[in-house]
Amino acid sequence: MDRLLAMEMFVRVVETGSFSKAAREFNTTQPTVTKQIAATEERLKVRLLNRNTRGVSLTEPGALYYEKCKTIVREAEEADSIVQLRQNQAQGLLRVGTSVAFGRRVVVPLALEYMRRHPQVQLDLSFEDRYVDLIAQGIDVAIRMGKLADSSLGARYLGVNPWAMVASPAYLKKHGTPKRAQDLSAHVALIYSSVVGDEFWRMHTPKGEPVTVPVSGRFRSNNLSAVLAAARDGLGIALMPRYVASDSLATGKVREVLGDHALPEQEIHAVFPSPKLVPGKVSGFVAFLQGRFDEGWWAA
Repeated sequence: MDRLLAMEMFVRVVETGSFSKAAREFNTTQPTVTKQIAATEERLKVRLLNRNTRGVSLTEPGALYYEKCKTIVREAEEADSIVQLRQNQAQGLLRVGTSVAFGRRVVVPLALEYMRRHPQVQLDLSFEDRYVDLIAQGIDVAIRMGKLADSSLGARYLGVNPWAMVASPAYLKKHGTPKRAQDLSAHVALIYSSVVGDEFWRMHTPKGEPVTVPVSGRFRSNNLSAVLAAARDGLGIALMPRYVASDSLATGKVREVLGDHALPEQEIHAVFPSPKLVPGKVSGFVAFLQGRFDEGWWAA
């Protein structure tokens, strides 16, 4: 039995004046407590308690030992309370990981709002489009797109990230507006190269039929802002997350193409190193994000 528990038992025996009462507090038997006190006395080579029919009393060494044990037990309880309080509160350094475009356009304003609400939180926000090992990189929570692989990580579903197909009014006036998915093969595609299989665009027709269309074009980039800039400049048709195109759609700098077709969408998850004993700063941030990705969130 560990020494701290032995000290706790000794303190309660002294304070209750009874081995049986102390045993009930620790949900154990009187002989167990008696043996524990006897083992402590044997280890210290000194008698701590005088035992008689009226109860127990402290010896002189026992009184000294009791005062020290009482202080140690109280400080241990305070240490537990401090850690538990910190665990359950939103405070301390929070390291958040996200992709570049989504982070800059979506996560940054949300994170700043969270910091305003929780002034005891310090935020370290990192942007990476590549896969990041949360534990190796010391990330407390990451915002990830797409289906999650089975793992030991903790995760919370936040919503979906829908995509849109867009082109500038000038491009559509010059080259015509596609009416069917198959028409895209005759158009210039602006390709976001971070997507696997980017030479094919996949969607469903208004009747729900899946369609895969081969596309090609002169412009490719792994940066969504660059793809949007090319679309606004009239260089072709782009397929991208709706949140990237939402401002340009609202101002008319691009128009939606094949808006009656169902385009890809990705699940959004908050991911953290373990599903167990989640720190308050992490669970608080995740709870804050939940509900922020409801229908139409990209317009905000």
